[in-house]
Amino acid sequence: MKVLYINAVSGIRSTGRTYTEIADYLNNNGHEGYIAYSAGIPYSKGYKIGTRLDTILHGFFSRIFGLQAYFSKSATKKLIHYLSELKPDVIHLGNLHGNFINLEILLTYLAENDIPTVITLHDCWFYTGKCTHYTVDDCFKWQIACGTCPRLNKDNPSWFFDRTQEMLRDKKDWFARIPRLAVVGVSDWVTNEARHSFLSSAKIVTRIYNWIDLEMFKPVDGSVIRKELGITDKFVILGVASGWNNAKGLNKFIEVSGIIPPEMQIVLLGNISSNIKLPDNIIHIRETHNVSELVEYYSLADVYLHLSKEDTFGKTIAEALSCGTPAIVLNSTACPEIVGDECGIIINEYQTSAVLNAVLTIREKGKIFYSADAINRVKQKFNATSNIDEITTLYEQMINYVD
Repeated sequence: MKVLYINAVSGIRSTGRTYTEIADYLNNNGHEGYIAYSAGIPYSKGYKIGTRLDTILHGFFSRIFGLQAYFSKSATKKLIHYLSELKPDVIHLGNLHGNFINLEILLTYLAENDIPTVITLHDCWFYTGKCTHYTVDDCFKWQIACGTCPRLNKDNPSWFFDRTQEMLRDKKDWFARIPRLAVVGVSDWVTNEARHSFLSSAKIVTRIYNWIDLEMFKPVDGSVIRKELGITDKFVILGVASGWNNAKGLNKFIEVSGIIPPEMQIVLLGNISSNIKLPDNIIHIRETHNVSELVEYYSLADVYLHLSKEDTFGKTIAEALSCGTPAIVLNSTACPEIVGDECGIIINEYQTSAVLNAVLTIREKGKIFYSADAINRVKQKFNATSNIDEITTLYEQMINYVD
């Protein structure tokens, strides 16, 4: 079985690591896995789509004309040439909203050649006009027809035009033409959302959780980094994101920093604008693509705090749990689904006092009180071997699918 993955990045961040891991699994188990990507770490069986200049121009045109994934025609035609030579049995689509692909050219090729196609919902973009998320804005127009978009300046922003109605209509048309289409949600939450969209007409709509590499994400000694940061005797509250902004909860972390006791320290891992001044009790560490280093940060923390309200999975939550660190999350989208009942605390509504009380509860019980349940939950729900097996079984179903 030969599978090609198309994703914005390879080998970095959550989706890039996901597709590298599954391609490696295929290549190590008698199959062939390839990755086509726009940026990231080159893969041994990889194909780089377009150039940095092409991505910049695509992003600029997208903002000017209010259309996303309508440019990069030359780069996508070259990708199609690569596909025609590779002849994959299945094409698996990840995140395509990184200003690097022409969606119409790609999906038309998949439809005309009846290539079994799997899409994974790492966010909500595939079934909306342009939005990667929408719950904070309480907008569910995508169920019928987008337009007058409240998120026009969010996600991939449009400076002048609202083309969301057109983009939703086009996606519905292009995906409907693919004879063998499967939709995979990475949580029950996003899968159930997709069932209210035009994607409900796909041959298969199912949930397969994201997975965690248990060989990598496990408790390790974080004392060296604690010493380097000067927080040996502190109760450490950790937050992780590739890039921090208010949608990821940065403003909430700053608010919480104002009420925690002096023996506590917040550590935020991920990129933050240099224009933002952080309080002294927040240590900022730039984004790392070194997984071993990331595991050390998860392990040194006493609690993982996740204050984003919009997540289709929340892989950083599961990674923290896998390292034995309990998590505090908001009762929103898929976040409570990841933590469960025994691995941390779910806060119904964000208030600084509620966050502080949850942190104090975990400090009182101790990290070790939660660790075994946290690790066990990841082994049971987010195990790489069993979840990748589900994916490969799905590939075989789509290859053999007959109407």
